[in-house]
Amino acid sequence: MRIILLCLLLSVSVTSAFAAETEIRPIGKRTRGNIVSFFTDNVFGKRPEGADHPPLLKFEKTAEDKLMPDGKMVRKEVRIVYGGPCGTNSFPVVAFIPAGAKGPVPAFLLICNRDYAKNCDPERNQKSPFFPVEEIVARGFAAVSFHTWSVAPDYNTGNTKGVFEAFEKPGPYRKPKLWGTISAWAWGASRALDWLETVPEIDAKRVAVIGHSRGGKTALWAAVTDKRFAMTCVNGSGCSGAKLNHMDLEKSEHIAHIVRTFQYWFCLDYTLWVNREKEMPYDQHELLSCVAPRLLAVGSGSKDVWAGPAGEQKATELARAAWSDPERVSYHCHKGGHGMGADDWNVYLSHAEKYLKQD
Repeated sequence: MRIILLCLLLSVSVTSAFAAETEIRPIGKRTRGNIVSFFTDNVFGKRPEGADHPPLLKFEKTAEDKLMPDGKMVRKEVRIVYGGPCGTNSFPVVAFIPAGAKGPVPAFLLICNRDYAKNCDPERNQKSPFFPVEEIVARGFAAVSFHTWSVAPDYNTGNTKGVFEAFEKPGPYRKPKLWGTISAWAWGASRALDWLETVPEIDAKRVAVIGHSRGGKTALWAAVTDKRFAMTCVNGSGCSGAKLNHMDLEKSEHIAHIVRTFQYWFCLDYTLWVNREKEMPYDQHELLSCVAPRLLAVGSGSKDVWAGPAGEQKATELARAAWSDPERVSYHCHKGGHGMGADDWNVYLSHAEKYLKQD
């Protein structure tokens, strides 16, 4: 019966009933615990018992620390090995740390959902504005990254690959409220932070987690589920990220669209909200508010209509009510479409320079 219902929901397009803006509730007595519980049960899914504290977790150095040719940064490479009740697995993390820094430095941790070799080249033969390592290091931060695919493939694998196979027994169907791939990638960010806590050159209490698009959704959920992250940068995250559901943005992506193609990013029960956005008891500004009192930075693209920049901006404005100092929340909109580049990084780095280095 459940499967039949899901198929019917997925076959329906976004209805005109959503055309009018519905109530966008202010942040007040609604508790963080209730908000997180709703998004866990209905959107991103519950992680298996023990996943957040793996019985096996170790960090294997895969190369000797290397002073890069520019002489300004040192590269560290590690493989995070983990294990659960159903098996073991691992994924690599690369960090660039300012050479000769006095004391531990703050860091940016990128959840990279794009071609890793082109955008995060460990050899620095290829440089990309998506992850401007040299600029990040020059401004006094470590630049750390991992690839989403190395934690869990970005296609529907059920529970047979990546981190899923360490904590779940293979089966023909996913449980309706079990974690999806976004939660798995966010889990990977937390394990990377576990490693950073062992690196004396990095101040693990001042780590910003950052991502773009699906990576932006992941960075937000990582910060919500792991309060150790001191800052989160949510870039071009759109539907299920920073964009409001209770707002009339007909040209933007809705739940009906996203679960039709990317249902595996979420728990199965997220499909039950197709064409029912206005009925959802919580909206995305409340998810953003769960980052408080830590630092939050949200970015949009002026022509990124699919991600709904107006909904991302409004959500950020509403979320500020959760901060005693609303200036700790940053919003900007770069000129152009769906991407993350130098303009975005300048905003995120400046926000971190103003607050993260001072906290």
